[in-house]
Amino acid sequence: MIQFIRVAADHADFRELIKLLDKDLWSRYPDTQQFFDEHNQVKLDANAVVAYLNDVPVGCGCYREAGDEHTIEIKRMFVKEEARGRGIAQRIVKELELWASEEGKRDALLETGTGQPEAISLYKKLGYVQVANYGPYVGSEESVCMGKKLS
Repeated sequence: MIQFIRVAADHADFRELIKLLDKDLWSRYPDTQQFFDEHNQVKLDANAVVAYLNDVPVGCGCYREAGDEHTIEIKRMFVKEEARGRGIAQRIVKELELWASEEGKRDALLETGTGQPEAISLYKKLGYVQVANYGPYVGSEESVCMGKKLS
């Protein structure tokens, strides 16, 4: 059984999963991940979702306000390798979008990388389109920034 739980950004399972995400990112971007690490820090005001498969934490994501009061940035998306292919990442994104919409947010942004084609494909499937690199990602050739209007 798969469950999706909304949690605070200091939740222990969320923190453990983002440690695994960081390890994955370092393996994909060994020469540049140090730059991105400073932008991947999750503040305690972020809203997070943890996915559980048979009561074991297997995936996560979060969002924070970005730029203005109506825009969020989705961050720290990750699903353990053994749990991939079950639609968990898609459901995490949808839960984050729903939560943000409930809070009156209208737009979502995110950044992923050229070394994560599976993430780019997922976001396109969910209606995200590539936008100009924003904020700290301006000028980064490895960054792929995407956005979507929330319903």
